[in-house]
Amino acid sequence: MTEIERKFLVTATDFISESTAQFRIVQGYLNSNPERTVRVRIKGNKGFLTIKGKGNESGMSRFEWEKEITISEAEALLPLCEKGAIDKVRYEVPLGKHTYEVDVFAGENEGLIVAEIELQSETESFEKPNWLGKEVTSDERYYNAYLSNNPFKSW
Repeated sequence: MTEIERKFLVTATDFISESTAQFRIVQGYLNSNPERTVRVRIKGNKGFLTIKGKGNESGMSRFEWEKEITISEAEALLPLCEKGAIDKVRYEVPLGKHTYEVDVFAGENEGLIVAEIELQSETESFEKPNWLGKEVTSDERYYNAYLSNNPFKSW
């Protein structure tokens, strides 16, 4: 139940033509405390409840537990969430043996594009596409829970 991922800013929109799937995601936080975030998400036509622990020193690894729930359950939970929902479109971009998840944010976070890649270990190598920019893995400002309370447009 440990998630290992790295985050990068995105410098170009070439990823759109390279993507194999895209989904609209709307999510809110029942708890946005960095020690233990509890998230409700609607991704396409599926609902999810996710609990994440605090990241390690590098920011790459943290506890994650996720359970699929019905859309109606997710819709019922979203109004209970803290102020500041996240609205974004996620593009899935395969490259080598990995898939990048590229999030194009809307609403109060419009203008922000972040790519994430999940790895098996913190030292695993991976291919980097030409549209990948600065790494922001350890910068908590780019965590969705932070963005829900401190939108990108207000930076």
